[in-house]
Amino acid sequence: MRQELLSLPKGLAEEVSKNLVMVARLIDEDPEQAYAYSRIALRLASRVAAVREAAGFAAYATQKYSEALAEFRAAKRMTGSVELWPVMADCERGLGRPERALAMAGEPEVQKLDKAGQVEMRLVAAGARRDQGQLDAAIVTLQSPELASNSVQPWTARLRYAYADALLAAGREEEAREWFAKTLEADKDGATDASDRLAEIDGVEFVDAAVEPADDVDLREDDEDDEDEDAAEIAAAERAADVTEYYDEDDEEYESLEQSAADADADAEAEADKG
Repeated sequence: MRQELLSLPKGLAEEVSKNLVMVARLIDEDPEQAYAYSRIALRLASRVAAVREAAGFAAYATQKYSEALAEFRAAKRMTGSVELWPVMADCERGLGRPERALAMAGEPEVQKLDKAGQVEMRLVAAGARRDQGQLDAAIVTLQSPELASNSVQPWTARLRYAYADALLAAGREEEAREWFAKTLEADKDGATDASDRLAEIDGVEFVDAAVEPADDVDLREDDEDDEDEDAAEIAAAERAADVTEYYDEDDEEYESLEQSAADADADAEAEADKG
């Protein structure tokens, strides 16, 4: 990339380089922002293959597959390299054309790919088979010396995971469990969710210890409500103890009224004055 940028005027090269650095930095955590930076770089230096490639990956990350494919094709024309062949085929899948992806898997370009590229192409081809509802064919496509090898390579975890997932989709649960476990052995960086898939197969549910179950919360709320009701009942009982029953001369029934100690004293004094 650096060599390609040297073909640009110094100031322009620096500006393009800054935008490409931002694309690389943001493409995983904020692909939309990475895409925006890639468009700036593309406007500044559309004739630089590295810029076209970066723009392609940014578009790919935001699922703009038609745009990504155009950029990858442009980069391929500029460099003559076939290393982008698998991701170009995957763009065809993204565009709903799995048959084109499968056709690309049979092209001579695949033989020019390094081992990592050939494994990637195999993954894309298996995905295309699944797109067409051909689960058994997808499983067969993934069966390869790379899958059977005990050697752990950068692509091993992803290849094993794809195989396990295809087996599970085909209803072969026991085999799928075995391969998810093998995926976990190879996935030192946690790039896949193989551990979660294993737990799902085994029926294991993880509960966050920091969060109390909703039932416990409800029970606690019920207890608080009961306490409030008890306090209200106690207060009512205390008020009832202060109630003095008297006979209203204008009414044939007894009535209850609350009388304070001061009111009772006032009534007593009034009776004394009358006497």
